[in-house]
This record gives sequence, structure tokens and C-alpha cells, in this order.
Amino acid sequence: MGMKKKFAEWVKRYVPAEAVSMATTLLSAWLAHRSGGSALLVALVSTWGGNVGYYGYILIADILRSVKAHRQSGKRYTGVSAAIDFRSLVVEFGMGEIVDTLFIRPAIMYYVPQLVPGFAAGILVAKLIADVFFYIPTIIGYEMNKKWLKK
Repeated sequence: MGMKKKFAEWVKRYVPAEAVSMATTLLSAWLAHRSGGSALLVALVSTWGGNVGYYGYILIADILRSVKAHRQSGKRYTGVSAAIDFRSLVVEFGMGEIVDTLFIRPAIMYYVPQLVPGFAAGILVAKLIADVFFYIPTIIGYEMNKKWLKK
């Protein structure tokens, strides 16, 4: 598969989840900020708020896709099917998420909004910068999943 097709596949997979994550990141950052939270609290809450939106979307989309594929092949979606779907998500997102959530994103979400004028603009710029670091290992995991752990 050429790079153009791979890129289109990645866009189709990740952009809708990013849109949801952007909304939940902004909402959670705004709520933490409005409640009088410190910059550190805003960084942590916006990181986790974005994760809830992102992975909530990915998980629901993947389960629906898997259930549909099982039905089309005349199979039942079982606990084993769900475990395979979960394993795929761990391979795809595990390394990127550990590095992102525990180290990179909170630091970027703390410092960048203090440097960029406007609260929302700072949060958005920080999120986009952190996303670059997140997607490098995530896309590697996604491609490994397709190559070696095909369902």
C-alpha cells in the first residue's frame, strides 16, 4: 500500500476521534480553569478529558465495526472477540499513550498555554504539539497490528 493510501487510512481512523478529543479537551480545560484550578490542574484535567473523548470514540467505533464484521461473516461477537479488539487497541495505542499521558502531554499542556496568548488558543496549540509526539508510536502500533495481529 502506498503512502498516500496509508495516510488516507490514518486520517479516516484518527481525525473523527481527534475532533471529539478536541471538544473534550477544550471543555475539560475550560471547566478546570473556571473552577479556579491552577495551570497544573488545567493541564492534567485537559489531558484526561481529551483521552476520554478520544478513546471513547475509538472504542465505540472499533466495537461497532467488529460486531458488524462478525455479523456479516455469520459469527457471534463474544468475549473472546472483545478481548481481541482490546488487545488490538493496546498494541496500537499502548506505547504512545504511556509516553504521551504520563510525560509529554501534561508538560506541553502546562507550558504552552502560558506562552500563547488566549486561553483556548494556548490549549489548542498545546494539544496539536502533543499530538505529533503521540502519533509517531501510535501509527507504528497500528501498522504492526495490521501486519502481525490481523484478526
